[in-house]
Amino acid sequence: MTWIENLLFTTESVAHTVFLYAFVIALGVYLGKMKFFGISLGVTFVLFVGIVAGHFGFVGEKNIMHFLQEFGLILFVYSIGLQVGPGFFSSFKKGGMRLNMLAAGIVLLNIVVAFAIYLIANGRIEMPMLVGILSGAVTNTPGLGAAQQTLAQLHFDGKLDVVPEIASGYAAAYPLGVVGIIGSMLIIRALFKVKLDKETKEIEEENKESLLTPHLVTYKVENPLIFGRTVLDMAHIIERNFVISRIKKKNDEVIIPKSDTVIEEGDLLLTVLSVQDEDALKAFIGKPVEMDWKAIPAPVVSRRILVTKPEFNGRKIGSLRLRMGYGLNVTRLNRAGVDLVANPNLTLQVGDRLTAVGKIEDINRLAERLGNSMKRLNEPNMITLFVGILLGIVLGSIPLAIPGMSSSMKLGLAGGPLVVAILIGRFGYKFKLVTYTSTSASLMIREIGICLFLASVGLTAGGGFVDTVVNGDGLLWVLWGFLITIIPLLIIGTIGRWHYKLNYFTLMGLIAGSNTDPPALAYANKVASNDAPAVAYSTVYPLTMFLRVLTAQLMILAFA
Repeated sequence: MTWIENLLFTTESVAHTVFLYAFVIALGVYLGKMKFFGISLGVTFVLFVGIVAGHFGFVGEKNIMHFLQEFGLILFVYSIGLQVGPGFFSSFKKGGMRLNMLAAGIVLLNIVVAFAIYLIANGRIEMPMLVGILSGAVTNTPGLGAAQQTLAQLHFDGKLDVVPEIASGYAAAYPLGVVGIIGSMLIIRALFKVKLDKETKEIEEENKESLLTPHLVTYKVENPLIFGRTVLDMAHIIERNFVISRIKKKNDEVIIPKSDTVIEEGDLLLTVLSVQDEDALKAFIGKPVEMDWKAIPAPVVSRRILVTKPEFNGRKIGSLRLRMGYGLNVTRLNRAGVDLVANPNLTLQVGDRLTAVGKIEDINRLAERLGNSMKRLNEPNMITLFVGILLGIVLGSIPLAIPGMSSSMKLGLAGGPLVVAILIGRFGYKFKLVTYTSTSASLMIREIGICLFLASVGLTAGGGFVDTVVNGDGLLWVLWGFLITIIPLLIIGTIGRWHYKLNYFTLMGLIAGSNTDPPALAYANKVASNDAPAVAYSTVYPLTMFLRVLTAQLMILAFA
Protein backbone atom coordinates (compact mmCIF):
# COMPACT_ATOMS: atom_id res chain seq x y z
CA MET A 1 0.00 0.00 0.00
CA THR A 2 1.47 3.34 -1.02
CA TRP A 3 1.54 6.37 1.26
CA ILE A 4 -1.29 7.94 -0.79
CA GLU A 5 -3.52 4.90 -0.27
CA ASN A 6 -2.64 4.94 3.41
CA LEU A 7 -3.60 8.62 3.69
CA LEU A 8 -6.91 8.21 1.82
CA PHE A 9 -8.23 4.86 2.95
CA THR A 10 -6.77 3.99 6.35
CA THR A 11 -9.72 5.15 8.45
CA GLU A 12 -7.99 4.49 11.78
CA SER A 13 -5.35 7.08 10.95
CA VAL A 14 -5.61 10.53 12.52
CA ALA A 15 -3.93 11.95 9.42
CA HIS A 16 -6.65 10.41 7.23
CA THR A 17 -9.43 11.93 9.33
CA VAL A 18 -7.83 15.38 9.36
CA PHE A 19 -7.15 15.17 5.62
CA LEU A 20 -10.77 14.18 4.96
CA TYR A 21 -12.18 17.04 7.05
CA ALA A 22 -9.83 19.56 5.44
CA PHE A 23 -10.91 18.44 1.96
CA VAL A 24 -14.65 18.41 2.74
CA ILE A 25 -14.60 21.81 4.48
CA ALA A 26 -12.38 23.53 1.91
CA LEU A 27 -14.44 22.29 -1.05
CA GLY A 28 -17.74 22.97 0.75
CA VAL A 29 -16.82 26.55 1.63
CA TYR A 30 -15.61 27.17 -1.93
CA LEU A 31 -18.80 25.82 -3.51
CA GLY A 32 -20.87 27.70 -0.93
CA LYS A 33 -19.66 30.97 -2.43
CA MET A 34 -21.21 30.11 -5.81
CA LYS A 35 -24.53 31.80 -6.50
CA PHE A 36 -27.59 30.19 -8.04
CA PHE A 37 -30.07 32.79 -9.30
CA GLY A 38 -28.26 35.33 -7.12
CA ILE A 39 -28.46 33.19 -3.96
CA SER A 40 -25.62 31.30 -2.27
CA LEU A 41 -26.06 28.57 0.35
CA GLY A 42 -22.90 29.59 2.18
CA VAL A 43 -21.20 27.25 4.61
CA THR A 44 -24.12 24.76 4.46
CA PHE A 45 -22.54 23.35 1.30
CA VAL A 46 -20.04 21.64 3.62
CA LEU A 47 -22.88 19.30 4.61
CA PHE A 48 -23.58 18.32 0.99
CA VAL A 49 -19.90 17.75 0.18
CA GLY A 50 -19.66 15.59 3.32
CA ILE A 51 -22.68 13.55 2.19
CA VAL A 52 -21.10 12.94 -1.23
CA ALA A 53 -17.79 11.91 0.37
CA GLY A 54 -19.60 9.62 2.80
CA HIS A 55 -21.60 8.07 -0.05
CA PHE A 56 -18.38 7.01 -1.79
CA GLY A 57 -17.07 5.42 1.38
CA PHE A 58 -14.75 8.13 2.69
CA VAL A 59 -15.19 8.10 6.47
CA GLY A 60 -12.93 8.89 9.38
CA GLU A 61 -12.23 7.27 12.74
CA LYS A 62 -15.60 7.14 14.52
CA ASN A 63 -14.47 8.45 17.92
CA ILE A 64 -12.60 11.37 16.36
CA MET A 65 -15.58 12.22 14.14
CA HIS A 66 -17.95 12.09 17.11
CA PHE A 67 -15.68 14.40 19.12
CA LEU A 68 -15.30 16.89 16.26
CA GLN A 69 -19.06 16.94 15.71
CA GLU A 70 -19.86 17.69 19.35
CA PHE A 71 -17.00 20.15 19.86
CA GLY A 72 -17.87 21.98 16.64
CA LEU A 73 -21.48 22.27 17.79
CA ILE A 74 -20.36 23.69 21.16
CA LEU A 75 -18.12 26.32 19.54
CA PHE A 76 -20.86 27.31 17.10
CA VAL A 77 -23.73 27.76 19.55
CA TYR A 78 -21.49 29.39 22.18
CA SER A 79 -20.21 32.04 19.75
CA ILE A 80 -23.81 32.71 18.66
CA GLY A 81 -24.85 33.12 22.30
CA LEU A 82 -22.08 35.65 22.98
CA GLN A 83 -23.08 37.56 19.86
CA VAL A 84 -26.80 37.81 20.69
CA GLY A 85 -26.47 38.01 24.48
CA PRO A 86 -26.09 41.80 24.87
CA GLY A 87 -29.26 42.46 22.85
CA PHE A 88 -31.32 39.41 23.91
CA PHE A 89 -33.34 41.05 26.67
CA SER A 90 -33.45 44.54 25.18
CA SER A 91 -34.95 43.08 21.99
CA PHE A 92 -38.26 42.69 23.83
CA LYS A 93 -38.62 46.44 24.39
CA LYS A 94 -40.89 48.74 22.40
CA GLY A 95 -41.40 47.62 18.79
CA GLY A 96 -39.14 44.63 19.34
CA MET A 97 -41.83 42.88 21.37
CA ARG A 98 -44.21 42.86 18.40
CA LEU A 99 -41.57 41.53 16.03
CA ASN A 100 -40.53 38.83 18.49
CA MET A 101 -44.11 37.71 19.03
CA LEU A 102 -44.60 37.41 15.27
CA ALA A 103 -41.35 35.43 15.02
CA ALA A 104 -42.49 33.16 17.87
CA GLY A 105 -45.74 32.69 15.93
CA ILE A 106 -43.74 31.47 12.93
CA VAL A 107 -41.85 28.99 15.12
CA LEU A 108 -45.13 27.72 16.60
CA LEU A 109 -46.79 27.37 13.20
CA ASN A 110 -43.76 25.46 11.89
CA ILE A 111 -44.35 22.92 14.64
CA VAL A 112 -48.11 22.84 13.99
CA VAL A 113 -47.58 22.13 10.27
CA ALA A 114 -44.98 19.46 11.10
CA PHE A 115 -47.37 17.81 13.58
CA ALA A 116 -50.19 17.89 11.01
CA ILE A 117 -47.91 16.12 8.52
CA TYR A 118 -47.05 13.57 11.21
CA LEU A 119 -50.74 12.82 11.73
CA ILE A 120 -51.63 12.77 8.02
CA ALA A 121 -48.68 10.50 7.21
CA ASN A 122 -50.17 8.01 9.71
CA GLY A 123 -47.00 6.20 10.69
CA ARG A 124 -45.16 6.65 7.39
CA ILE A 125 -42.64 8.94 9.05
CA GLU A 126 -41.13 8.93 12.54
CA MET A 127 -40.86 12.06 14.62
CA PRO A 128 -37.01 12.16 14.73
CA MET A 129 -36.99 12.18 10.93
CA LEU A 130 -39.64 14.92 10.86
CA VAL A 131 -37.58 17.02 13.28
CA GLY A 132 -34.65 16.70 10.88
CA ILE A 133 -36.87 17.84 7.99
CA LEU A 134 -38.20 20.69 10.13
CA SER A 135 -34.66 21.86 10.96
CA GLY A 136 -33.74 21.84 7.28
CA ALA A 137 -36.97 23.55 6.26
CA VAL A 138 -36.26 26.46 8.62
CA THR A 139 -32.51 26.35 7.80
CA ASN A 140 -31.58 26.01 11.48
CA THR A 141 -28.46 23.91 12.09
CA PRO A 142 -28.39 24.27 15.91
CA GLY A 143 -31.88 22.76 15.99
CA LEU A 144 -30.51 19.71 14.17
CA GLY A 145 -27.67 19.50 16.67
CA ALA A 146 -30.06 19.79 19.61
CA ALA A 147 -32.23 16.98 18.20
CA GLN A 148 -29.19 14.75 17.79
CA GLN A 149 -28.10 15.49 21.34
CA THR A 150 -31.51 14.57 22.69
CA LEU A 151 -31.46 11.30 20.74
CA ALA A 152 -28.05 10.57 22.26
CA GLN A 153 -29.59 10.93 25.71
CA LEU A 154 -32.36 8.49 24.80
CA HIS A 155 -29.88 5.92 23.40
CA PHE A 156 -27.56 5.37 26.31
CA ASP A 157 -25.39 2.88 24.42
CA GLY A 158 -24.16 5.79 22.35
CA LYS A 159 -25.08 4.20 19.02
CA LEU A 160 -27.13 6.80 17.19
CA ASP A 161 -28.62 4.65 14.45
CA VAL A 162 -31.24 7.29 13.70
CA VAL A 163 -28.86 10.22 13.43
CA PRO A 164 -28.05 9.68 9.73
CA GLU A 165 -31.78 9.62 9.03
CA ILE A 166 -32.23 13.00 10.70
CA ALA A 167 -29.33 14.49 8.75
CA SER A 168 -30.79 13.09 5.52
CA GLY A 169 -34.10 14.81 6.22
CA TYR A 170 -32.25 18.05 6.99
CA ALA A 171 -30.23 17.88 3.76
CA ALA A 172 -33.31 17.05 1.67
CA ALA A 173 -35.36 19.97 3.03
CA TYR A 174 -32.65 22.66 3.25
CA PRO A 175 -32.34 23.82 -0.40
CA LEU A 176 -36.08 24.36 -0.90
CA GLY A 177 -36.16 25.87 2.58
CA VAL A 178 -34.00 28.75 1.36
CA VAL A 179 -36.09 29.03 -1.82
CA GLY A 180 -39.32 28.99 0.20
CA ILE A 181 -38.17 31.76 2.53
CA ILE A 182 -37.26 34.08 -0.33
CA GLY A 183 -40.33 32.94 -2.28
CA SER A 184 -42.61 33.97 0.61
CA MET A 185 -41.10 37.48 0.47
CA LEU A 186 -41.91 37.69 -3.25
CA ILE A 187 -45.46 36.36 -2.77
CA ILE A 188 -46.22 38.91 -0.03
CA ARG A 189 -44.77 41.68 -2.19
CA ALA A 190 -47.08 40.69 -5.07
CA LEU A 191 -50.10 40.04 -2.84
CA PHE A 192 -50.02 43.50 -1.25
CA LYS A 193 -48.71 45.28 -4.38
CA VAL A 194 -45.73 46.67 -2.48
CA LYS A 195 -43.98 49.67 -4.01
CA LEU A 196 -40.34 49.71 -2.96
CA ASP A 197 -39.92 53.48 -3.37
CA LYS A 198 -42.77 54.12 -0.95
CA GLU A 199 -41.36 51.64 1.58
CA THR A 200 -37.95 53.30 1.34
CA LYS A 201 -39.43 56.73 2.10
CA GLU A 202 -41.22 55.30 5.17
CA ILE A 203 -37.94 53.89 6.48
CA GLU A 204 -36.17 57.22 5.92
CA GLU A 205 -38.89 59.04 7.88
CA GLU A 206 -38.67 56.50 10.71
CA ASN A 207 -34.89 56.96 10.86
CA LYS A 208 -35.31 60.71 11.14
CA GLU A 209 -37.63 60.18 14.09
CA SER A 210 -35.46 57.57 15.78
CA LEU A 211 -35.72 57.74 19.55
CA LEU A 212 -32.49 55.90 20.26
CA THR A 213 -29.72 57.64 18.33
CA PRO A 214 -28.24 60.63 20.16
CA HIS A 215 -27.64 63.84 18.26
CA LEU A 216 -26.40 67.39 18.90
CA VAL A 217 -28.59 70.47 19.45
CA THR A 218 -27.45 73.97 20.44
CA TYR A 219 -29.92 75.78 22.75
CA LYS A 220 -29.90 79.48 23.66
CA VAL A 221 -30.76 80.05 27.33
CA GLU A 222 -33.95 82.16 27.37
CA ASN A 223 -35.97 80.80 30.29
CA PRO A 224 -35.71 83.18 33.33
CA LEU A 225 -36.44 80.22 35.64
CA ILE A 226 -32.98 78.76 35.02
CA PHE A 227 -30.97 81.99 35.07
CA GLY A 228 -28.37 81.62 37.82
CA ARG A 229 -28.96 77.91 38.31
CA THR A 230 -26.21 75.29 38.05
CA VAL A 231 -25.94 72.41 35.60
CA LEU A 232 -26.71 70.03 38.48
CA ASP A 233 -29.90 71.98 39.29
CA MET A 234 -31.02 71.60 35.66
CA ALA A 235 -30.46 67.85 35.74
CA HIS A 236 -32.64 67.60 38.87
CA ILE A 237 -35.41 69.86 37.55
CA ILE A 238 -35.81 68.25 34.12
CA GLU A 239 -35.65 64.48 34.34
CA ARG A 240 -34.41 63.80 30.84
CA ASN A 241 -31.39 61.96 29.49
CA PHE A 242 -29.07 64.67 28.15
CA VAL A 243 -25.48 65.86 28.42
CA ILE A 244 -24.28 69.46 28.05
CA SER A 245 -21.06 69.10 26.09
CA ARG A 246 -19.90 72.74 25.90
CA ILE A 247 -21.10 76.22 26.87
CA LYS A 248 -20.35 79.42 24.95
CA LYS A 249 -20.62 82.50 27.16
CA LYS A 250 -21.54 86.02 26.04
CA ASN A 251 -17.86 86.99 25.99
CA ASP A 252 -17.31 84.17 23.45
CA GLU A 253 -15.50 82.04 26.03
CA VAL A 254 -16.07 78.31 25.46
CA ILE A 255 -15.97 76.17 28.61
CA ILE A 256 -16.50 72.55 29.62
CA PRO A 257 -19.38 72.63 32.12
CA LYS A 258 -19.10 71.08 35.57
CA SER A 259 -21.93 70.25 37.95
CA ASP A 260 -21.51 73.65 39.70
CA THR A 261 -21.24 75.70 36.48
CA VAL A 262 -23.81 78.54 36.57
CA ILE A 263 -26.13 78.96 33.60
CA GLU A 264 -26.70 82.58 32.53
CA GLU A 265 -29.04 84.34 30.13
CA GLY A 266 -27.88 84.13 26.54
CA ASP A 267 -25.53 81.17 27.06
CA LEU A 268 -25.32 78.73 24.16
CA LEU A 269 -25.46 75.10 25.29
CA LEU A 270 -24.21 72.33 22.99
CA THR A 271 -26.38 69.43 24.14
CA VAL A 272 -26.31 65.70 23.35
CA LEU A 273 -29.77 64.13 23.62
CA SER A 274 -32.32 61.84 22.00
CA VAL A 275 -34.93 63.06 19.54
CA GLN A 276 -37.76 62.30 21.96
CA ASP A 277 -36.31 64.79 24.47
CA GLU A 278 -35.65 67.62 22.02
CA ASP A 279 -38.96 69.45 22.44
CA ALA A 280 -38.88 69.10 26.24
CA LEU A 281 -35.46 70.77 26.47
CA LYS A 282 -36.57 73.45 24.01
CA ALA A 283 -39.46 74.37 26.32
CA PHE A 284 -37.20 74.27 29.35
CA ILE A 285 -34.09 76.08 28.06
CA GLY A 286 -34.92 78.10 24.96
CA LYS A 287 -35.00 77.93 21.20
CA PRO A 288 -32.49 75.84 19.21
CA VAL A 289 -29.99 77.83 17.13
CA GLU A 290 -27.75 76.90 14.22
CA MET A 291 -24.09 77.06 15.15
CA ASP A 292 -20.81 75.69 13.78
CA TRP A 293 -18.82 74.82 16.89
CA LYS A 294 -15.83 73.65 14.85
CA ALA A 295 -15.36 77.17 13.51
CA ILE A 296 -15.05 78.65 17.01
CA PRO A 297 -11.48 78.88 18.33
CA ALA A 298 -11.57 77.06 21.64
CA PRO A 299 -9.12 75.32 23.96
CA VAL A 300 -11.21 72.13 23.83
CA VAL A 301 -11.32 69.21 21.43
CA SER A 302 -13.42 66.08 20.96
CA ARG A 303 -11.75 62.67 20.87
CA ARG A 304 -12.83 59.02 21.10
CA ILE A 305 -11.32 56.83 23.81
CA LEU A 306 -11.36 53.04 23.74
CA VAL A 307 -12.05 51.17 27.00
CA THR A 308 -9.58 48.26 27.02
CA LYS A 309 -8.55 47.73 30.64
CA PRO A 310 -10.52 44.88 32.29
CA GLU A 311 -10.74 46.69 35.65
CA PHE A 312 -13.24 49.15 34.13
CA ASN A 313 -15.53 46.36 32.92
CA GLY A 314 -18.82 46.89 34.78
CA ARG A 315 -17.94 50.35 36.15
CA LYS A 316 -20.48 53.14 35.74
CA ILE A 317 -19.50 56.32 33.91
CA GLY A 318 -20.41 58.40 36.94
CA SER A 319 -17.84 56.56 39.08
CA LEU A 320 -15.01 57.90 36.90
CA ARG A 321 -15.61 61.46 38.21
CA LEU A 322 -14.66 62.86 34.83
CA ARG A 323 -15.69 66.49 35.43
CA MET A 324 -14.08 66.82 38.85
CA GLY A 325 -10.95 64.76 38.17
CA TYR A 326 -10.31 65.57 34.53
CA GLY A 327 -12.43 68.56 33.59
CA LEU A 328 -13.95 66.46 30.81
CA ASN A 329 -17.40 65.71 29.47
CA VAL A 330 -18.25 62.31 28.01
CA THR A 331 -21.15 62.91 25.66
CA ARG A 332 -21.62 59.63 23.82
CA LEU A 333 -20.78 55.95 24.11
CA ASN A 334 -20.50 53.71 21.08
CA ARG A 335 -21.07 49.99 21.72
CA ALA A 336 -21.00 47.48 18.87
CA GLY A 337 -21.64 50.28 16.38
CA VAL A 338 -24.58 51.79 18.29
CA ASP A 339 -24.34 55.31 19.79
CA LEU A 340 -25.82 55.87 23.26
CA VAL A 341 -26.19 59.02 25.36
CA ALA A 342 -23.51 58.78 28.05
CA ASN A 343 -25.46 59.23 31.27
CA PRO A 344 -23.72 58.67 34.65
CA ASN A 345 -25.57 55.37 35.29
CA LEU A 346 -24.49 53.74 32.03
CA THR A 347 -22.28 50.69 32.66
CA LEU A 348 -18.99 50.40 30.78
CA GLN A 349 -17.83 47.28 28.96
CA VAL A 350 -14.48 46.48 27.41
CA GLY A 351 -14.63 47.56 23.77
CA ASP A 352 -16.79 50.65 24.39
CA ARG A 353 -15.77 53.88 22.68
CA LEU A 354 -16.31 57.08 24.67
CA THR A 355 -16.56 60.50 23.02
CA ALA A 356 -14.76 62.85 25.42
CA VAL A 357 -14.73 66.66 25.17
CA GLY A 358 -12.11 68.81 26.90
CA LYS A 359 -8.47 69.87 26.81
CA ILE A 360 -6.23 67.53 24.86
CA GLU A 361 -3.92 66.92 27.83
CA ASP A 362 -6.86 65.91 30.02
CA ILE A 363 -8.20 63.59 27.31
CA ASN A 364 -4.78 61.95 27.04
CA ARG A 365 -4.72 61.36 30.80
CA LEU A 366 -8.14 59.68 30.67
CA ALA A 367 -7.12 57.62 27.62
CA GLU A 368 -4.08 56.33 29.48
CA ARG A 369 -6.26 55.37 32.43
CA LEU A 370 -8.89 53.53 30.36
CA GLY A 371 -6.35 51.77 28.16
CA ASN A 372 -7.21 53.05 24.67
CA SER A 373 -5.19 50.19 23.14
CA MET A 374 -6.48 48.46 20.02
CA LYS A 375 -3.73 45.86 20.43
CA ARG A 376 -5.16 44.84 23.78
CA LEU A 377 -8.62 44.35 22.22
CA ASN A 378 -7.17 42.08 19.57
CA GLU A 379 -5.93 39.68 22.24
CA PRO A 380 -8.47 36.83 22.69
CA ASN A 381 -10.17 36.43 26.08
CA MET A 382 -9.66 32.68 26.44
CA ILE A 383 -10.72 32.54 30.10
CA THR A 384 -14.25 33.73 29.33
CA LEU A 385 -14.51 31.36 26.36
CA PHE A 386 -13.64 28.19 28.25
CA VAL A 387 -15.31 29.17 31.53
CA GLY A 388 -18.49 29.68 29.52
CA ILE A 389 -18.12 26.33 27.74
CA LEU A 390 -17.46 24.62 31.09
CA LEU A 391 -20.57 26.12 32.68
CA GLY A 392 -22.59 25.44 29.52
CA ILE A 393 -21.75 21.74 29.58
CA VAL A 394 -22.62 21.56 33.29
CA LEU A 395 -25.95 23.29 32.69
CA GLY A 396 -26.66 21.13 29.66
CA SER A 397 -26.13 17.97 31.73
CA ILE A 398 -28.67 18.83 34.41
CA PRO A 399 -31.87 16.75 33.95
CA LEU A 400 -35.07 18.77 33.93
CA ALA A 401 -38.26 16.86 34.71
CA ILE A 402 -41.19 17.87 32.51
CA PRO A 403 -44.71 16.71 33.49
CA GLY A 404 -46.18 14.23 31.02
CA MET A 405 -42.83 13.12 29.57
CA SER A 406 -41.30 9.74 30.34
CA SER A 407 -37.76 11.07 30.12
CA SER A 408 -36.28 14.13 31.74
CA MET A 409 -35.06 16.85 29.43
CA LYS A 410 -31.49 18.13 29.24
CA LEU A 411 -30.39 21.22 27.39
CA GLY A 412 -27.45 19.18 26.12
CA LEU A 413 -24.34 20.36 24.31
CA ALA A 414 -26.44 22.65 22.11
CA GLY A 415 -28.79 24.29 24.61
CA GLY A 416 -26.50 24.52 27.64
CA PRO A 417 -23.64 26.52 26.07
CA LEU A 418 -26.18 28.67 24.20
CA VAL A 419 -28.03 29.69 27.38
CA VAL A 420 -24.80 30.32 29.33
CA ALA A 421 -23.31 32.35 26.46
CA ILE A 422 -26.43 34.55 26.29
CA LEU A 423 -26.27 35.17 30.05
CA ILE A 424 -22.51 35.86 29.99
CA GLY A 425 -22.91 38.16 27.00
CA ARG A 426 -25.52 40.16 28.93
CA PHE A 427 -24.38 39.95 32.56
CA GLY A 428 -20.74 38.80 32.37
CA TYR A 429 -19.38 42.24 33.27
CA LYS A 430 -20.98 41.93 36.72
CA PHE A 431 -18.65 39.00 37.42
CA LYS A 432 -15.63 40.78 35.91
CA LEU A 433 -15.72 38.53 32.83
CA VAL A 434 -14.51 40.29 29.71
CA THR A 435 -16.93 39.23 26.99
CA TYR A 436 -15.56 41.43 24.22
CA THR A 437 -14.36 39.48 21.20
CA SER A 438 -13.23 41.12 17.99
CA THR A 439 -15.55 40.56 15.05
CA SER A 440 -12.97 38.57 13.11
CA ALA A 441 -12.20 36.29 16.08
CA SER A 442 -15.89 35.70 16.78
CA LEU A 443 -16.59 34.83 13.14
CA MET A 444 -13.58 32.52 13.03
CA ILE A 445 -14.75 30.55 16.08
CA ARG A 446 -18.29 30.34 14.76
CA GLU A 447 -17.29 29.27 11.24
CA ILE A 448 -14.81 26.65 12.47
CA GLY A 449 -17.49 25.24 14.76
CA ILE A 450 -20.22 25.03 12.12
CA CYS A 451 -17.84 23.60 9.51
CA LEU A 452 -16.67 20.82 11.85
CA PHE A 453 -20.26 20.01 12.79
CA LEU A 454 -21.64 19.98 9.23
CA ALA A 455 -18.71 17.96 7.88
CA SER A 456 -19.23 15.36 10.63
CA VAL A 457 -22.97 15.14 10.03
CA GLY A 458 -22.50 14.86 6.25
CA LEU A 459 -19.83 12.17 6.44
CA THR A 460 -21.91 10.17 8.92
CA ALA A 461 -25.13 10.47 6.90
CA GLY A 462 -23.55 10.00 3.46
CA GLY A 463 -23.37 6.21 3.51
CA GLY A 464 -27.14 5.69 3.38
CA PHE A 465 -28.28 9.04 2.03
CA VAL A 466 -28.84 8.15 -1.64
CA ASP A 467 -30.61 4.89 -0.86
CA THR A 468 -32.82 6.56 1.76
CA VAL A 469 -33.75 9.53 -0.43
CA VAL A 470 -34.01 7.89 -3.84
CA ASN A 471 -35.52 4.54 -2.86
CA GLY A 472 -37.41 5.89 0.14
CA ASP A 473 -39.63 8.90 0.65
CA GLY A 474 -37.05 11.49 -0.39
CA LEU A 475 -39.40 13.45 -2.66
CA LEU A 476 -42.02 13.51 0.08
CA TRP A 477 -39.43 14.92 2.48
CA VAL A 478 -38.75 17.75 0.06
CA LEU A 479 -42.48 18.45 -0.27
CA TRP A 480 -43.10 18.27 3.47
CA GLY A 481 -40.15 20.54 4.14
CA PHE A 482 -41.41 23.10 1.64
CA LEU A 483 -44.86 23.11 3.27
CA ILE A 484 -43.30 23.55 6.72
CA THR A 485 -41.35 26.52 5.33
CA ILE A 486 -43.91 28.38 3.27
CA ILE A 487 -47.24 28.04 5.12
CA PRO A 488 -46.22 29.75 8.43
CA LEU A 489 -44.34 32.52 6.60
CA LEU A 490 -47.31 33.39 4.40
CA ILE A 491 -49.72 33.39 7.38
CA ILE A 492 -47.56 35.52 9.71
CA GLY A 493 -46.32 37.67 6.81
CA THR A 494 -49.92 38.49 5.89
CA ILE A 495 -50.79 39.28 9.51
CA GLY A 496 -47.71 41.48 9.89
CA ARG A 497 -48.41 43.43 6.70
CA TRP A 498 -52.21 43.61 6.82
CA HIS A 499 -52.91 43.95 10.55
CA TYR A 500 -49.73 45.54 11.96
CA LYS A 501 -48.86 47.57 8.84
CA LEU A 502 -45.21 46.55 9.01
CA ASN A 503 -42.85 48.12 6.51
CA TYR A 504 -42.03 45.58 3.79
CA PHE A 505 -38.28 45.79 4.40
CA THR A 506 -38.81 45.20 8.12
CA LEU A 507 -41.06 42.27 7.25
CA MET A 508 -38.33 40.79 5.06
CA GLY A 509 -35.91 40.97 7.98
CA LEU A 510 -38.51 39.35 10.25
CA ILE A 511 -39.00 36.47 7.81
CA ALA A 512 -35.24 35.91 7.40
CA GLY A 513 -34.58 36.23 11.14
CA SER A 514 -37.37 33.85 12.16
CA ASN A 515 -35.57 31.20 10.08
CA THR A 516 -32.05 32.35 11.10
CA ASP A 517 -31.24 32.34 7.39
CA PRO A 518 -28.26 34.46 6.22
CA PRO A 519 -28.89 33.89 2.46
CA ALA A 520 -32.41 35.28 2.85
CA LEU A 521 -31.04 38.28 4.78
CA ALA A 522 -28.48 38.90 2.03
CA TYR A 523 -31.31 38.91 -0.52
CA ALA A 524 -33.39 41.27 1.65
CA ASN A 525 -30.46 43.68 2.08
CA LYS A 526 -29.89 43.69 -1.67
CA VAL A 527 -33.54 44.57 -2.35
CA ALA A 528 -33.82 47.17 0.43
CA SER A 529 -30.51 49.06 0.08
CA ASN A 530 -30.94 50.14 3.73
CA ASP A 531 -30.44 48.55 7.14
CA ALA A 532 -34.13 47.92 7.94
CA PRO A 533 -33.98 44.15 7.18
CA ALA A 534 -30.79 43.76 9.23
CA VAL A 535 -32.31 45.60 12.21
CA ALA A 536 -35.42 43.39 12.19
CA TYR A 537 -33.27 40.28 11.66
CA SER A 538 -31.07 41.07 14.66
CA THR A 539 -34.15 41.89 16.78
CA VAL A 540 -35.81 38.49 16.37
CA TYR A 541 -32.69 36.34 15.88
CA PRO A 542 -31.83 35.74 19.58
CA LEU A 543 -35.28 34.55 20.68
CA THR A 544 -35.81 32.56 17.49
CA MET A 545 -32.49 30.73 17.86
CA PHE A 546 -33.31 29.86 21.47
CA LEU A 547 -36.81 28.62 20.55
CA ARG A 548 -35.54 26.54 17.62
CA VAL A 549 -33.06 24.69 19.85
CA LEU A 550 -35.58 24.19 22.66
CA THR A 551 -38.52 23.04 20.52
CA ALA A 552 -36.38 20.55 18.56
CA GLN A 553 -35.52 18.85 21.84
CA LEU A 554 -39.08 18.93 23.13
CA MET A 555 -40.43 17.34 19.94
CA ILE A 556 -37.95 14.47 20.22
CA LEU A 557 -38.74 13.92 23.90
CA ALA A 558 -42.49 14.10 23.38
CA PHE A 559 -42.75 11.68 20.46
CA ALA A 560 -39.56 9.62 20.23
